[in-house]
Amino acid sequence: MSDNNAQPHQSPKPDPALKALDIFVGKWITTGEIKDASGLVIARMSAVDTYKWLPGGFFLLHRWEAQMDDNNSEGIEIIGYDPSGQTYLTHTFDNKGNSLVYQAILQDKIWKILGRTERFVGMFGSDGKILTGSWERLSTNSTWVPWMDIELTKKDE
Repeated sequence: MSDNNAQPHQSPKPDPALKALDIFVGKWITTGEIKDASGLVIARMSAVDTYKWLPGGFFLLHRWEAQMDDNNSEGIEIIGYDPSGQTYLTHTFDNKGNSLVYQAILQDKIWKILGRTERFVGMFGSDGKILTGSWERLSTNSTWVPWMDIELTKKDE
């Protein structure tokens, strides 16, 4: 039995705050230095990062393939928006079985990622094609220590 008086279902529209993430869309080449807790460089890293919208525009998909000396890392990150908290939420999954959740804020050209044991602060260049920043980790004595300095450079399509 059907309800002839039912209104057609209208799909919700993506939150306008998601539009700010357009700055990420595309392919990026990432380079960086990995540090020990004292800030001494102990390794170098390189990666290819690709960002694209999932159909519908509600979530941004980030894929990465990174090499850190003998250690390779591959994974995906799904970025969405939480209007009640006015923050972006990210969920990452990697080839080592890690699954992490972060909150993120994009304000002007500053991109901040906040997790329980890791955090990042970066800034986009004036043309939006370079993102430089630093990751920190929470140490065993509950202080934030350097982890990585990175630079992402957007490749023209």
